[in-house]
Amino acid sequence: MTGGLGSALALVSGGGGDPSAYLDQASTTYALEQQQGEEVAEVSKAMEAAARAKASATARQSEVKKLLSSLDGRRTKIEKLVKRAESNLYSKVAGSVGVGRATRISFPIVGDGKAAEAARWALSQQMKPYVWGAAGPSSFDCSGLVLAAYQHVGISLPHYTGDQWTAGTHLASKDDLRPGDLVFFYGDLHHVGIYIGGGYMVHAPHTGDVVRVAKMGNRPFAGGVRIAD
Repeated sequence: MTGGLGSALALVSGGGGDPSAYLDQASTTYALEQQQGEEVAEVSKAMEAAARAKASATARQSEVKKLLSSLDGRRTKIEKLVKRAESNLYSKVAGSVGVGRATRISFPIVGDGKAAEAARWALSQQMKPYVWGAAGPSSFDCSGLVLAAYQHVGISLPHYTGDQWTAGTHLASKDDLRPGDLVFFYGDLHHVGIYIGGGYMVHAPHTGDVVRVAKMGNRPFAGGVRIAD
């Protein structure tokens, strides 16, 4: 005999023919099956909820990435606009007094760190004569002006362009320059100035000239070096 009836008879026989024992055992078996079914349903619901949460998290992560990308794009655009405005401002200031001739020019230096302060100090030395090997206080050569400017803010530098080239962090592009960074020119690095912003620098050019502001584009740029923030 097979099926439910056979199982029932087998249980009755196993229980010594006691119907109550069979009913107890059957009830227990049914309860276990019901409990297992409920547990399976709960696990299934939990798995579905986890899948929904994962999908939601993935969607949110994608939204966050898109937002960050958009913000990066806007920041880059703003930085370009600021640089353009800064360059235009410096060009107007320089043009108003004739940057091509030796004239004291007041440039607004952005920043409050040691580098910006060094640039401000170098600007205050305008019109002092170039003397080879001099590092102030009344005359300078190109690397001597750099040495004195950073000495003014408590930073010691060597008095030689080649050594100053290795004294800080190299900058990959002109776009990375900030006021106070050193700017080097020519393949042999024989000239250095201090960047002041907008594509301009303050430097001690050569014998017969004076400390002055000049546009960087007038010389072959070799690279920039950051000495301090």
